[in-house]
Amino acid sequence: MAYALDDIEAFLRVVETGSISAAARRLQRTKSVVSKRVSALETAFGVRLLHRSARGMTATDAGRDFYRRARAALAELDAAGEDLATDEQALRGSLRITAPMSFSTLILGPALFAFLRDHPGLQLDLDLDDRAADIAVGGFDLAIRIGHLRDSNLVARKLGTAERVIVASRDYADTHGLPASLDELPQHPAIGYTHVAATELWRFHGDDGPARHVPMTCRLVVNNGEAMRDAVLAGLGLALLPRFILADALADGRLVAVLPDAKPEPYGIHALYPYQRQPARKVRALVEYLQRTLQTI
Repeated sequence: MAYALDDIEAFLRVVETGSISAAARRLQRTKSVVSKRVSALETAFGVRLLHRSARGMTATDAGRDFYRRARAALAELDAAGEDLATDEQALRGSLRITAPMSFSTLILGPALFAFLRDHPGLQLDLDLDDRAADIAVGGFDLAIRIGHLRDSNLVARKLGTAERVIVASRDYADTHGLPASLDELPQHPAIGYTHVAATELWRFHGDDGPARHVPMTCRLVVNNGEAMRDAVLAGLGLALLPRFILADALADGRLVAVLPDAKPEPYGIHALYPYQRQPARKVRALVEYLQRTLQTI
């Protein structure tokens, strides 16, 4: 079978982006070059790898299987080449990362941009989405997640901890009053997170006892932390959010801490990547850097 690594890379990028045009932009090639490379790969294998439609391109069953195996093989090849370099040699290549929106705009972005400044041989593709993207399907080298991790076949490395605070607007507090204890919390409407059930449990550390889970009924459910904060500022209820989202509004008095002596369970901040014999040197270096940079926020 006559095909080249460039053909495989073109196919991987088309699957990840969903179109020839987007893949061409990522690869910095023309659309015709990318199209020819994908066609050459299909010709070499004698099988259709992509469904073509007006909506874009999706992998066939054969294409999905080849994508999974080819991406893993190229990742191993990339890591093998990087491991030939010494620790003093410059990091090179591309990194594709998925991360939550608010955390990235407020915390992660500045850290990543400093890392890129120090390693000019790296290129970064940063995809911001509060949904937990599928690393394999999206072709990501690394995912940053905040919160409770689900069981998966991914390697998890803890980067730090995000403290959480219950908050209300000053107007809400003046109009409705604030709970005096955890038992009174359910009497107040909550602003919830889309990716948690409409009736969600707010978890608290116990004082010399078991953890406490308080069921809250959500008046409004939103899929972004900053939008949740803004809903609280509008007086729609209480929310339990990471402090890094609330810092400015708490500092200037627009928000007030509710039950400040309560101890909400903090969120863990993790980096996740696929299992392989050894992650690429650039991935290892970035994870180690983030572990130094993101501790308690």
